[in-house]
Amino acid sequence: MKASLIVHGGAWDIPPELIEAHRSGCRAALLEGWEILHSGGHALDAVEAAIRVMEDSPALNAGTGSVLNAEGQVELDASIMEGAGLQAGAVAAVQTIKNPITLARRVLESEYIFIVGEGAVLFARGAGIEECSSEELVVERELRLWEAQRSETAPAVRGADGAVRSDTVGAVAMDHQGNIAAGNSTGGRPFKHPGRVGDSPLIGCGIYADNGLGGAACTGQGEGIIRVALAHSAVQLLKDGKPVQEAALLAVQLLQEKVDGRGGLIMVDRHGNVGYAFSTPTMAYAYLREDMEEPVVGI
Repeated sequence: MKASLIVHGGAWDIPPELIEAHRSGCRAALLEGWEILHSGGHALDAVEAAIRVMEDSPALNAGTGSVLNAEGQVELDASIMEGAGLQAGAVAAVQTIKNPITLARRVLESEYIFIVGEGAVLFARGAGIEECSSEELVVERELRLWEAQRSETAPAVRGADGAVRSDTVGAVAMDHQGNIAAGNSTGGRPFKHPGRVGDSPLIGCGIYADNGLGGAACTGQGEGIIRVALAHSAVQLLKDGKPVQEAALLAVQLLQEKVDGRGGLIMVDRHGNVGYAFSTPTMAYAYLREDMEEPVVGI
């Protein structure tokens, strides 16, 4: 089997001053996950490791550096899925977990699929996952944006196309055994209503993985992505024999035509081929396959 890994750092109108940080964040995440795949590791481990790197990057909207909700708080969502047995784990609206993707992985390994809020934090304590203070997740850039939004002086929350910023980080991998995994992590929308949850932790919407077909991870306007179950819809296109890049393009087209949504996604098919597409001004991504000498990193 041909090992493959593709990651994304969010689809939106990335400001020029954050372009390089998004590039380097995606590259670092890709290389961390690739080290696991290259040494024969499982796709789930590669996806978790890659996303943890992006959660730790203060430039990206996941973990440290996440956007703030209307109350000035960080609320994090994450999910992970494996394609052999269709096992999945997800958490939402957690505030004191530095790497929610690891918490989602622990949920996957439990009898549950989706745990939210304080219940997810209690689960984390039982699983031995270290907590942090909410303040540790806040960076000065997002605090300034929140203060500007609170006083209604922050047009930067919308991109050039008028779309509300709603980015995510994610990864999709296939290992040498043909196992496919997908994951997402996000801080959600800036100035969101407390408790708002988008597509990222919803299985079939933000992510999906099936060893017999492929895997997908989405990013963008969560409300639209949910309405078309974008990740599952994209993977099902592979069932019809569509090449993975065509499937990615058709899925984004579906999002636009059905609900006038904006976003992007990354994909891997069961042969290890990768695809990506987006309808936003930019999307950060990076990928590497076993038949490539160097990774591709793009915006």
